[in-house]
Amino acid sequence: MGIEEPRLDAEVMLAAATGLERAELIARPEAEVPPPATRLFGEMVRRRLRREPVAYIVGRRGFRRIELEVDRRVLIPRPETELLVELALERRPATLLDVGTGSGAIALAVADELPDCEIKATDTSAPALEAARANAHRLGLGRRVDFAPGSIPLEEDFELILANLPYVAEREWPALQPEVTEWEPREALLAGPDGLDAIRAVIPRVEVGMLALEVGEGQAGAVRGLLAAAGFGAIETRRDLAGVERVVLGER
Repeated sequence: MGIEEPRLDAEVMLAAATGLERAELIARPEAEVPPPATRLFGEMVRRRLRREPVAYIVGRRGFRRIELEVDRRVLIPRPETELLVELALERRPATLLDVGTGSGAIALAVADELPDCEIKATDTSAPALEAARANAHRLGLGRRVDFAPGSIPLEEDFELILANLPYVAEREWPALQPEVTEWEPREALLAGPDGLDAIRAVIPRVEVGMLALEVGEGQAGAVRGLLAAAGFGAIETRRDLAGVERVVLGER
């Protein structure tokens, strides 16, 4: 499997190396690149040829209206995860929990767009929480989100719980791109033989409120069944832009 979008990757890396906007580089193809930027770009290209993700190379990734700093401590935010943020904007909860926050993408995007929402974000990875807190501070949202270790705090209730948990099945791992298997944190991706171990562990811990789970392709039916068996009602599914059933939600 080769690099899917080499031109786009090159443009993003060259923009980072020169400090210019990508649109400006495209509009001025004849512009001379200074030697320091040329050397930096060359090193970026070498890293990309080793299949390191572009987001790790340039150190950032856009997510809705915010830009997050990312490195190997955290999963690179995906566009489909924005569905969870859209659900929060639709429901406008007073209290929200982001489980498995990683870089802080979901919690910080909600904090940016729902200024009256009280938000808590948890992760079992201490390095991920460090990255999330750093992003919150840099974005000026440090006081808007309470970051804490763990999963779902049993002593607190939330109107809406958003969870982007690991959901890759062990059998699927060998077929994934090297950018995923060789660089991103394995513990943030793999979840047992069928990819549902993390989801199974979280569902029983939700006693009140709405729970929305991001799921992998083909998992929505099984997750609907898990929610129904646990006593959730009003179960529904949301599709991503590719038509994949990507978010399953239910309410206690």
